[in-house]
Amino acid sequence: INYNIMDLKEIQNLIKFVSKSGVSEVSMEQGEFKITIKTETNAGNFVVQQPMGVAMQQTAPIATPVEVATVVDAPVADESSNYITIKSPMIGTFYRRPTPDKDLFVNVGDTISIGDVICIVEAMKLFNEIEAEVSGKIVKILVDDISPIEYDQPLFLVDPS
Repeated sequence: INYNIMDLKEIQNLIKFVSKSGVSEVSMEQGEFKITIKTETNAGNFVVQQPMGVAMQQTAPIATPVEVATVVDAPVADESSNYITIKSPMIGTFYRRPTPDKDLFVNVGDTISIGDVICIVEAMKLFNEIEAEVSGKIVKILVDDISPIEYDQPLFLVDPS
Protein backbone atom coordinates (compact mmCIF):
# COMPACT_ATOMS: atom_id res chain seq x y z
CA ILE A 1 0.00 0.00 0.00
CA ASN A 2 1.46 3.37 -1.00
CA TYR A 3 0.04 6.33 0.89
CA ASN A 4 0.69 9.77 -0.51
CA ILE A 5 2.18 11.39 2.60
CA MET A 6 4.60 14.23 3.27
CA ASP A 7 8.10 13.48 4.43
CA LEU A 8 9.59 15.05 7.57
CA LYS A 9 11.47 17.74 5.63
CA GLU A 10 8.27 18.88 3.90
CA ILE A 11 6.47 19.05 7.27
CA GLN A 12 9.34 21.07 8.81
CA ASN A 13 9.30 23.48 5.85
CA LEU A 14 5.53 23.89 6.20
CA ILE A 15 5.91 24.63 9.94
CA LYS A 16 8.59 27.24 9.15
CA PHE A 17 6.36 28.83 6.51
CA VAL A 18 3.39 29.02 8.89
CA SER A 19 5.49 30.49 11.72
CA LYS A 20 6.90 33.21 9.42
CA SER A 21 3.65 34.03 7.64
CA GLY A 22 1.72 35.09 10.75
CA VAL A 23 -1.35 32.96 9.98
CA SER A 24 -2.93 31.20 12.95
CA GLU A 25 -3.93 27.90 11.31
CA VAL A 26 -3.21 25.91 8.15
CA SER A 27 -4.78 22.58 7.18
CA MET A 28 -3.57 20.46 4.31
CA GLU A 29 -4.73 17.14 2.89
CA GLN A 30 -3.00 14.76 0.49
CA GLY A 31 -5.14 11.69 -0.10
CA GLU A 32 -5.95 10.24 3.31
CA PHE A 33 -3.07 12.14 4.96
CA LYS A 34 -4.06 15.32 6.81
CA ILE A 35 -1.94 17.83 8.70
CA THR A 36 -3.12 20.84 10.69
CA ILE A 37 -0.71 23.44 12.05
CA LYS A 38 -2.04 25.92 14.60
CA THR A 39 0.03 28.71 16.09
CA GLU A 40 -0.66 30.27 19.45
CA THR A 41 1.24 32.87 21.45
CA ASN A 42 4.84 31.60 21.44
CA ALA A 43 3.79 28.01 20.83
CA GLY A 44 2.55 25.95 17.91
CA ASN A 45 0.72 22.65 17.86
CA PHE A 46 0.47 20.36 14.93
CA VAL A 47 -1.51 17.19 14.48
CA VAL A 48 -0.65 14.61 11.85
CA GLN A 49 -3.41 12.15 11.06
CA GLN A 50 -2.73 9.05 9.02
CA PRO A 51 -5.13 6.57 7.39
CA MET A 52 -6.81 3.81 9.45
CA GLY A 53 -7.29 6.07 12.48
CA VAL A 54 -3.62 6.08 13.46
CA ALA A 55 -2.91 9.53 14.87
CA MET A 56 0.27 11.13 16.09
CA GLN A 57 0.11 14.37 18.07
CA GLN A 58 3.07 16.46 19.03
CA THR A 59 3.48 19.90 20.53
CA ALA A 60 6.43 21.92 19.32
CA PRO A 61 7.19 25.58 19.97
CA ILE A 62 7.70 27.44 16.72
CA ALA A 63 8.45 30.90 18.07
CA THR A 64 12.01 30.67 16.74
CA PRO A 65 13.61 28.76 13.88
CA VAL A 66 15.65 26.92 16.51
CA GLU A 67 12.93 24.38 17.29
CA VAL A 68 12.13 23.60 13.64
CA ALA A 69 15.64 23.56 12.25
CA THR A 70 16.15 21.25 9.32
CA VAL A 71 19.10 18.88 9.25
CA VAL A 72 21.28 19.81 6.30
CA ASP A 73 23.22 17.07 4.59
CA ALA A 74 26.68 18.56 4.79
CA PRO A 75 29.92 16.95 3.71
CA VAL A 76 31.98 15.66 6.59
CA ALA A 77 35.72 15.29 7.03
CA ASP A 78 35.96 12.42 4.52
CA GLU A 79 37.11 14.90 1.82
CA SER A 80 40.53 14.61 3.41
CA SER A 81 41.43 12.69 6.51
CA ASN A 82 43.76 15.57 7.43
CA TYR A 83 40.88 18.02 8.00
CA ILE A 84 39.21 18.65 11.34
CA THR A 85 35.48 19.31 11.40
CA ILE A 86 34.27 22.06 13.73
CA LYS A 87 30.73 21.15 14.79
CA SER A 88 27.93 23.16 16.34
CA PRO A 89 27.79 22.93 20.14
CA MET A 90 24.03 23.70 20.12
CA ILE A 91 20.84 24.06 18.12
CA GLY A 92 20.22 27.56 16.85
CA THR A 93 20.72 30.02 14.02
CA PHE A 94 24.21 30.29 12.51
CA TYR A 95 25.66 33.77 11.93
CA ARG A 96 28.97 34.44 10.17
CA ARG A 97 29.23 38.07 11.39
CA PRO A 98 28.62 39.89 14.70
CA THR A 99 26.09 42.33 13.16
CA PRO A 100 24.81 42.83 9.59
CA ASP A 101 27.09 45.85 9.07
CA LYS A 102 30.29 44.16 10.34
CA ASP A 103 32.83 41.95 8.55
CA LEU A 104 32.62 38.15 8.57
CA PHE A 105 34.38 36.39 11.47
CA VAL A 106 36.25 34.02 9.13
CA ASN A 107 36.52 33.25 5.42
CA VAL A 108 37.90 30.29 3.49
CA GLY A 109 41.69 30.57 3.61
CA ASP A 110 41.81 32.42 6.95
CA THR A 111 44.13 31.11 9.66
CA ILE A 112 42.48 30.62 13.05
CA SER A 113 43.87 30.01 16.51
CA ILE A 114 42.38 28.35 19.57
CA GLY A 115 40.03 30.85 21.21
CA ASP A 116 39.29 32.91 18.07
CA VAL A 117 35.58 33.68 17.60
CA ILE A 118 34.56 31.97 14.35
CA CYS A 119 30.77 32.45 14.37
CA ILE A 120 27.73 33.16 16.50
CA VAL A 121 24.90 30.73 17.24
CA GLU A 122 21.68 32.38 18.39
CA ALA A 123 19.51 30.17 20.56
CA MET A 124 16.34 31.48 22.20
CA LYS A 125 17.38 35.12 21.69
CA LEU A 126 20.81 34.54 23.24
CA PHE A 127 23.78 35.17 20.95
CA ASN A 128 26.60 32.73 21.75
CA GLU A 129 30.08 33.39 20.39
CA ILE A 130 31.61 30.12 19.20
CA GLU A 131 35.36 29.95 19.65
CA ALA A 132 37.76 27.76 17.72
CA GLU A 133 38.98 24.74 19.66
CA VAL A 134 41.67 24.03 17.04
CA SER A 135 44.26 26.05 15.17
CA GLY A 136 44.64 25.90 11.42
CA LYS A 137 43.36 27.19 8.11
CA ILE A 138 39.64 27.34 7.17
CA VAL A 139 39.24 25.04 4.16
CA LYS A 140 35.47 25.08 3.80
CA ILE A 141 32.42 26.73 5.40
CA LEU A 142 29.64 24.16 5.41
CA VAL A 143 26.66 26.34 6.45
CA ASP A 144 25.17 29.48 4.91
CA ASP A 145 24.90 32.66 6.97
CA ILE A 146 21.65 33.03 8.94
CA SER A 147 20.76 29.34 8.62
CA PRO A 148 19.14 27.09 11.20
CA ILE A 149 21.55 24.46 12.50
CA GLU A 150 21.38 21.33 14.64
CA TYR A 151 23.51 20.21 17.58
CA ASP A 152 26.72 18.54 16.36
CA GLN A 153 26.17 19.70 12.75
CA PRO A 154 29.44 20.27 10.86
CA LEU A 155 30.11 24.01 10.40
CA PHE A 156 33.72 24.34 9.20
CA LEU A 157 36.52 22.18 7.81
CA VAL A 158 39.93 23.16 9.15
CA ASP A 159 43.36 22.07 7.93
CA PRO A 160 45.45 21.88 11.14
CA SER A 161 48.80 21.64 9.33
